[in-house]
Amino acid sequence: MTTRSLFTSLLAVALLGYGAGAARKALADKAAPATAASAAGPTTTPTTCKAFGSAKCCDPAIAAHLTRAAVFKACGESDSTFLGEAGSKETCKYVFKVEGEKPDETFVQVYAPAQKEVPAYPNDPFFSWKKVGKAFVTDKAKSPKAAPMMANATGIWFPGKGYFVSVNASTKVCTKVEASKLAPSIK
Repeated sequence: MTTRSLFTSLLAVALLGYGAGAARKALADKAAPATAASAAGPTTTPTTCKAFGSAKCCDPAIAAHLTRAAVFKACGESDSTFLGEAGSKETCKYVFKVEGEKPDETFVQVYAPAQKEVPAYPNDPFFSWKKVGKAFVTDKAKSPKAAPMMANATGIWFPGKGYFVSVNASTKVCTKVEASKLAPSIK
């Protein structure tokens, strides 16, 4: 699978998850009026999630591959710049506030699909990769058409057993140097 098709699939999954989450929330709001018990206090399963907009929270299994705390530490972000997370089936997107930028361009997105056979390294016709710990980070664009993608985001790829983790980190949130510090945090 090429990086371009992977990123395209990742975007499609994220948009599909976003739409499904918004629809599910709207139906739940109509179907379940608030009761005195639910409005009175905390639920039995407290959450530390801060959902972005009308998106749903990330699946803890996906978020465990790259925690919000690891992104904060490596990328120099904090709770004050964190706008929230947007989750879908195999994706977790951490969205940040960056002065003068749109939130749809200021994120660190984790994609972790199950896969029967995981290659030992990324096979990508558009980018060359360098190894950082057990992960790989995009190093150079192999074509002029891929160069703009490198300017806007850094890719990180990690092979696991039965899955791989692909991270797309906006350079507006996490510089290339910071992304290299983020790579060893991926599980």
